[in-house]
Amino acid sequence: MVIKTVLLETVCGVTSTIPAGRLPEFAFAGRSNVGKSTLINGLMNRKSYARTSAQPGKTQTINYYNINDAFHLVDLPGYGYTKANVNVRRQWGKMIERYLHTSQMLQAVFLLVDIRHEPTADDIRMFDWMLEAGWAPVVIATKADKIKRSQLQKQTAMITRTLKEKSERGRDVTLRVIPYSGVSQAGRDEIYALLDSFLEGPETEAQEPETAGTEITEV
Repeated sequence: MVIKTVLLETVCGVTSTIPAGRLPEFAFAGRSNVGKSTLINGLMNRKSYARTSAQPGKTQTINYYNINDAFHLVDLPGYGYTKANVNVRRQWGKMIERYLHTSQMLQAVFLLVDIRHEPTADDIRMFDWMLEAGWAPVVIATKADKIKRSQLQKQTAMITRTLKEKSERGRDVTLRVIPYSGVSQAGRDEIYALLDSFLEGPETEAQEPETAGTEITEV
């Protein structure tokens, strides 16, 4: 996959209507501080392009990144921020559920979990929401650089087991878990190949982006 252009195209707030869309979409969900922005920046070959906030849980929007004018990487709101009040957390959850149920261009969903720990109750809840919406999520186990290589298999097996056993819907689901390191970018090529397979395009070596845009549509 060759990344030529990157553009933060659309930002949706809590009360926004989900755009009808014209390009294939790949959605990424994960709790606050799981490394979602790091992953998306890594996929876009940018160091700090994906929207982040100095205060966890502060930025709670759905962000559409137009890649090569060929598809969107969709950054869903981070969940599980404990300092947010119950009503705010409920709004974030409804926004994510609404997107999963109504997006007409969604091709695949990715659930990010921290490879060092068991999936949290919020992770399992999100996993069930994805399954309920008809998606079998690809699990990306982030922060793989923080454990030894010899632990990768053990930790990915633990994540698979926990999600399947504690989920209400996931016992018979075949899970794909991809360890990812934001430091070495290990796992990125596997994600690229998966995106290419959905886009039915040839797999090519990733390159540095030639241009990046800053035009944003707030909806």
